[in-house]
Amino acid sequence: MSNSKNDIAWEKIFEKHKILDRILKDGHIEITATKINEFREARLMTKFDHKSQLPKLFAENKLSILPTSRGGYVIGEFETFCKFNSNDIEVTPIEFPTFLESLDYRDITSEATAINCAFVSKILHDFTNEENLLPTVSGRMSSSSFSFGINSPKGLFNINVGNSQVEIDGGYEGDNSLNLIEAKNYISSDFLVRQLYYPYKLWSGKIQKQVRPIFLTYSNGVFHLREYAFSNIEHYNSVILIKQKKYAIQEGSFNLEALSQIIDTTKLIKEPEIPFPQADSFERVINLCELLNEKGYLTREEITQNYDFDARQTNYYSDAGRYLGLIQKIWNNLGINAKIVTPYQYKTKGEMLKECKNQDLVKSLVCNTTSCGKYLTHGRTHCGRCVPCMVRRAAFKKAGIEDSTIYKYGDLNNNKFSKTQGPNDVNAVASAYVTYQNKGIERIIGGSLSFSATDTRHKYVGVVERGLTELGKLLEEQEVL
Repeated sequence: MSNSKNDIAWEKIFEKHKILDRILKDGHIEITATKINEFREARLMTKFDHKSQLPKLFAENKLSILPTSRGGYVIGEFETFCKFNSNDIEVTPIEFPTFLESLDYRDITSEATAINCAFVSKILHDFTNEENLLPTVSGRMSSSSFSFGINSPKGLFNINVGNSQVEIDGGYEGDNSLNLIEAKNYISSDFLVRQLYYPYKLWSGKIQKQVRPIFLTYSNGVFHLREYAFSNIEHYNSVILIKQKKYAIQEGSFNLEALSQIIDTTKLIKEPEIPFPQADSFERVINLCELLNEKGYLTREEITQNYDFDARQTNYYSDAGRYLGLIQKIWNNLGINAKIVTPYQYKTKGEMLKECKNQDLVKSLVCNTTSCGKYLTHGRTHCGRCVPCMVRRAAFKKAGIEDSTIYKYGDLNNNKFSKTQGPNDVNAVASAYVTYQNKGIERIIGGSLSFSATDTRHKYVGVVERGLTELGKLLEEQEVL
């Protein structure tokens, strides 16, 4: 993917102000909005709600940026993000006030509307255990002055904040606590701790009651609330998850008779001419469709920059939405006269490379592409041993194209791989290939192709067989098999 406008602007700023040299020397650098504005608006250049949104220079050098005043920032090797937990939890049904006409829980398109629905339906009351809960503070305000420590490679680094801007999506006070809500209408894998910490720090110094930072995400009809705390109020990275709960507004009843009727009246549709999706979260597929429906149209770059997707994930989740016909339906409803066609549906990656008509062009470009499932984890370097990397390497071998990609783990025949390096995909692929060789392809596929029409199933089976064969030859060359 080409550099974004933020990437280009930051490259110029880093070069002009010798930022990397100064950070190497001092561990950090302070920069003003005025200096940033010379190249691009600071507001756009410093808003990174998720780690995946960081500019390339920041990601490659493990840097982050935090505001210290209305017009000042500090850049350094700080850990500013925190991963969301991924535990699967039950959804609690809740009723919505039937007399309300001005608030429709079926049409939540903004964080403000999501918070309002959570309040009037008593979701916030239930989650906080506060019976008398009233809206009190919200919007933009000054942080006042405070200081805190943050983790850095050289130990705890102290940051002084003076009248920086703080934004609170919703503040609700009860008998015992002030609950500060940070809300998002899209699903992400991590969050910027500052969005909770700065409001928490501000109001903890103003009132006697307990201040409770709460993160709310809304997507696909589900309100997911997480309460956090800071074990040390003076330490940015002391954030811990206290509790979490999911809610969905209950609408009508459902019984076995109704389910049986739905099954009997549901018609099977023909398999779409789109590659089987590689997205690993159906929730995020639905969420992307919601965002597209809300905004009308989003480019791949807009999806990548504004939401918690990297470029590879954007393609995966877009493909999944297209596969299910969701995105095409949105386009049709918006009157966008376009049809998505996928001519490589039944091709392996090796076949696509080998059969490309312009071999000179593909050879000049293909080594600059990205496949790795852990690309950002390894500093924008292919790991070489995850499934996408092995498929990539096998494709080069199939096509007879020299692979000049730099892999962190070039040798697949390495028994020193540890659990800390992630799942052992090499052994998993080897096991699948041996099973295919000894017991046939159906033992691998099982019921995973139940979606396919009778006349197309054999085409998908063929792709799996030929893809496994490509992987098998790679593993044999690497002396894994």
